[in-house]
Amino acid sequence: MVGLDLRRGSHVRRHRRYGYRHSSNPALGGICRTVAGRLMRSPSTGTVEDTSSALYFQPSRIGYPPVGMLPVEGLRMNQPFNHEPVMANEVVDLLAPVPPGLVVDATLGGGGHAARILAAHQHLSLLGLDRDPAAITYASQLLAPFGSRCIVRRSRFDALVEVVSSMDDQESTAEGGSGLSGVLFDLGVSSPQLDRPDRGFSYRNDAVLDMRMDPESGTTAATLVNNLPVEELARLFAENGEGRFARRLATAVVAARPIATTGELVEVVRDALPAAVRRQGGHPARRVFQALRVAVNEELEQLASVLPKAIDLLAPGGRCVVIAYHSGEDRLVKAAFAKAATGGCTCPPTLPCGCGAVPTGRLVFRGSMKPSTQEVAANRRSESARLRCLERTEQPTAVELSIEQSSADKEMGRRRRSNGSATRGY
Repeated sequence: MVGLDLRRGSHVRRHRRYGYRHSSNPALGGICRTVAGRLMRSPSTGTVEDTSSALYFQPSRIGYPPVGMLPVEGLRMNQPFNHEPVMANEVVDLLAPVPPGLVVDATLGGGGHAARILAAHQHLSLLGLDRDPAAITYASQLLAPFGSRCIVRRSRFDALVEVVSSMDDQESTAEGGSGLSGVLFDLGVSSPQLDRPDRGFSYRNDAVLDMRMDPESGTTAATLVNNLPVEELARLFAENGEGRFARRLATAVVAARPIATTGELVEVVRDALPAAVRRQGGHPARRVFQALRVAVNEELEQLASVLPKAIDLLAPGGRCVVIAYHSGEDRLVKAAFAKAATGGCTCPPTLPCGCGAVPTGRLVFRGSMKPSTQEVAANRRSESARLRCLERTEQPTAVELSIEQSSADKEMGRRRRSNGSATRGY
């Protein structure tokens, strides 16, 4: 580049096209790139003026770097598994009233929720589970200052019961009885997984189609894309919001095989959709990538399996907190919590229960909780989050069940007699 005049001729047009401009500032090395009004140094060493890019890894893009995060030089950096926990204050507050004992963070990630829980509640210890080895490594370092109060295990969250059972009884129970003090699920994919192109989660970077949360086991997205029949692909896309164009997309994917990279899949999806649809909000491949990620990691199957088990593991007063990010997850959470809160009662809602259903929990609040506008402004990826919470209740005794059943029978009899009288009078 020495002796080349970038301010004239075709060179200036090329550099303008790609956002480059000339700078006389020696600290910036002469040639810089403008990205959304910020300056970024092109060479692989030096300084930058953007704390959300090469100087610090900050998904939230605002504020100061996290405690313990050290600045790195240039763009050749090894990004740590630093994930901004979504709705962390709400999670901490919801776990404040639980009995002393063990909380299981079934989706540990970078350990952000776990660290805040342990720092805020001295009466709690924590077991963290995750299947991503990068997350386990980073979270173990972050949570090391909490010593014996925190245990980290590499595991899928649907193996929660087995992991808890393998621990000592003293560690796996709430104080004064059996059961866990709390269980937390922060579902979906984490920011570091999306931001690392080699993981193959993102449609914004060209990389090998992988999408496995555990990169050492399981089926890759490339295997599904290149081997599933068109009917199965269409069903998969339809279940994740592409109902109108699911068949069209599936047919295009099958016709374009083999597809090896995320960039190739994005092109296939973009070309298959009508131009009017492509101009609508959001990336055109967003739902297709979500569908493949969910299928690769068996997210919905695992969630449906583990939720009832997690509720059963709770001690009276213990709470299950779940943060979901798309409707498929949230429907499963809502159904599992409703079943626990009603005991699976099938009676008409206006009548006392006469089917003998026994509730095992209560909804801490109706519906779901959303992140604050301030959090969404700081972390756009939190916008779709929906939080629900269930508290385990005391199991009624046999005498209490008998009394409740007798009261329900009397009420049912009274209503039948009343209805019969009204019919005869008519």
